[in-house]
Amino acid sequence: MTPANPQPSAANRPRVGIPWRTSQEEVSRITNKLQYYFAAVTAAEGEPVHVSLQLSLSDLASQIKDLDAFVLPGAPTDVNPALYRAPRREKTHDDDANREKTDFAILEHAFASSKPVLAICYGCQSLNVCLGGSLYQDIASELHTNIEHSKEGLAPDAPDPVHPARIESGGEIAQLAAAPGLANRGGGSEVQINTSHHQSVRDLGHGLRVAAVAPDGVIEAVEHEPHKHWVVGVQWHPERMKDHALSSALFRALVQATRAAAAHR
Repeated sequence: MTPANPQPSAANRPRVGIPWRTSQEEVSRITNKLQYYFAAVTAAEGEPVHVSLQLSLSDLASQIKDLDAFVLPGAPTDVNPALYRAPRREKTHDDDANREKTDFAILEHAFASSKPVLAICYGCQSLNVCLGGSLYQDIASELHTNIEHSKEGLAPDAPDPVHPARIESGGEIAQLAAAPGLANRGGGSEVQINTSHHQSVRDLGHGLRVAAVAPDGVIEAVEHEPHKHWVVGVQWHPERMKDHALSSALFRALVQATRAAAAHR
């Protein structure tokens, strides 16, 4: 039997839970996007573990208590606006109640047990809503920005659009950007990031701070109580930026934070 809260070591890679992106992808076993997250965690010396969206809450709780950290992936669905007390707008995509249930259960467990979380794109939005924040339901129609944040209208195999983001000083991402060997150094530096999201953080959830911002003001990254419990959310897709130093560093930092957190349990 696997012990609760196993202690990761060099011989025992931290087990990182990754939910399926959508219920439909799980049922159809579509993994072309999910495999990027698994590869990124593996490259960072973690052990990726599938988390089903079909589990009962008790079975889900039983699985995630034996995991060490979590990556909440992107998804083509949108968080249900009712969860942040907003009317549904015309451009809002369908929601996935099973994904929402799974993300929220993971986050509640992670905060209760101080387990690290890296929340990506939809996962970042889910994190914000779980903590009481709200979202812009469609950046293009609500903010009228000149920056292309979404891939909507592009061919499915088209490369992700890229735009700059300013890293705010004083947090985890700023520390990573300032580390030796990264091209962009220091708090307040600018990095180029990929982008594929039509929604974004509006009002911050409890305990979150802004960690990166696009030139048009769209929030590109958030962090929870820096230097205490490692919880980072990014709107870009670091799993798809294999040669991007900061994006690779995010997954390494997740694994390192997992080892540190386990050592203090």
